[in-house]
Amino acid sequence: MQDASQGPVNTGLIAMIVAVATIGGFMFGYDSGVINGTQKGLEAAFDLGKVGIGINVGAILVGSSVGAFGAGRLADRIGRRGVMKLAAVLFLISALIAGAAGSSLVFILARIIGGLGVGAASVISPVYISEVVPAHVRGRLSSVQQVMIITGLTGAFVVNYILAQVAGDSTAILWADQPAWRWMFWLQALPAAIYFVALMFIPESPRYLVAKGDDAGAQAVLTRLFDGDVARRMVGEIRASLAADHHRPRLSDLIDKATGRIRPIVWTGIGLAVFQQLVGINVVFYYGATLWQAVGFSENYSLQINILSGVVSIAGCLATLLLVDRVGRKPLLLVGSAGMAVTLGVVAWAFSTAIHGGDGSVSLPGRNGVIALFAANAYVVFFNMSWGPIMWVMLGEMFPNQIRGSGLAVSGFAQWIANAAISVSFPALVVSPGLAIAYTGYALAAAASFFFVRAMVRETKGVSLEQMEG
Repeated sequence: MQDASQGPVNTGLIAMIVAVATIGGFMFGYDSGVINGTQKGLEAAFDLGKVGIGINVGAILVGSSVGAFGAGRLADRIGRRGVMKLAAVLFLISALIAGAAGSSLVFILARIIGGLGVGAASVISPVYISEVVPAHVRGRLSSVQQVMIITGLTGAFVVNYILAQVAGDSTAILWADQPAWRWMFWLQALPAAIYFVALMFIPESPRYLVAKGDDAGAQAVLTRLFDGDVARRMVGEIRASLAADHHRPRLSDLIDKATGRIRPIVWTGIGLAVFQQLVGINVVFYYGATLWQAVGFSENYSLQINILSGVVSIAGCLATLLLVDRVGRKPLLLVGSAGMAVTLGVVAWAFSTAIHGGDGSVSLPGRNGVIALFAANAYVVFFNMSWGPIMWVMLGEMFPNQIRGSGLAVSGFAQWIANAAISVSFPALVVSPGLAIAYTGYALAAAASFFFVRAMVRETKGVSLEQMEG
């Protein structure tokens, strides 16, 4: 591989860096998706109602919001790789405790711990990749993070389905006299351990090293990635892009000293982060099985639909890999917003036709169940070819070097707070005012996101990190 501005590129090392860094994305997806097939077991084990299920499912989001905010700032202190190692340890601890939890309180604590890792991985993996790879393939390689998130989600769905099939049900006894739903959590420990070990073999971000004053270390990393002359030039460019007084990055850098106001780029980052959640994507990923059972599908078939959603999600992400560095970030966001608004509107209409039986059963008449299923998966495709990967790509690259860590901290925190609001409220919305109204709200948010992108988002395709404006 060769970058016109950076000369020869060490393709093998960059491939290894992306592969290892995006295991964090896989863990993000797996830890988020594993809850999908375990809710029946949680409800039975801890005697939970709808509100209790919402709290147990949403616990991970409390940790994720704190983890995302803390990781952005911590990455400016202990490095990008250091934060990813910490996330791997948190994933491991969470998996072991969640599976063994004897009470709802212990389970919630375990999921908060896992959420800290999810939040950290969600913001640090894409920024680490963006700070290491060449500009002309940065969007494509940063988008691998979303592919791995969806792969992790799908992996969790597949594992949950297989374990439930082997045991006979998610609440049935599987191995060691323990129910299948507990093993769904315990199996997360394996990829978490692999992630931690693999991180030992990749270098620290050269931009972090320059920010902390280790120009020699940064040049050594860049020399491994490019060549000596290019490495020396890049160190100088990175150094020049930092604050004029060369102070370490800090949260107050988000305020424009000339105006005394928060920089507009920060509001753009927050808006991208929040809209990604307001369109309701994690309702599909966290509550997919519950959602489809609510409109008449069996548990077995609902788990299969989860797998289908995961597969089409990966297909959408692969389309992004082909397009993001060709057509740019902004056009994909606009197409995604429009597509989601339409498909969510169709899902809302289909759910509005639900028939409630005298025995409490719910079903969709005629072909409306098929229409809802098709529209929901089309929505997933639109999301994963646009807002899914592109939001993370842009947060990883759009902020200038001096404020990247702080900008990510604030945007990541906003993203996970919005995620929590949508996810925790969903079980209650199923009861009242109902799925049709809930999905109408998600459709309106998707429509609003179209106009937000048109007004606020600047294209970053092909722009070097040192040229990003704040």
